[in-house]
Amino acid sequence: MSHDLSLAQSHAFQLSRDLMVPVTVFEVDGEYGVLPSDEIDASDDLEVIHEFHPWAAH
Repeated sequence: MSHDLSLAQSHAFQLSRDLMVPVTVFEVDGEYGVLPSDEIDASDDLEVIHEFHPWAAH
């Protein structure tokens, strides 16, 4: 977890490219985290910030 959103987004982007899976940046209690998107349950109490897709065109 990180208090720095730009750091979390940077790690999420790189993780998505390395694993070639969608990765989600989320916020819980003022901290940001990153998980592969398929590991997040709808019942989790997370505020989703952004989802990175490795195959998205830039």
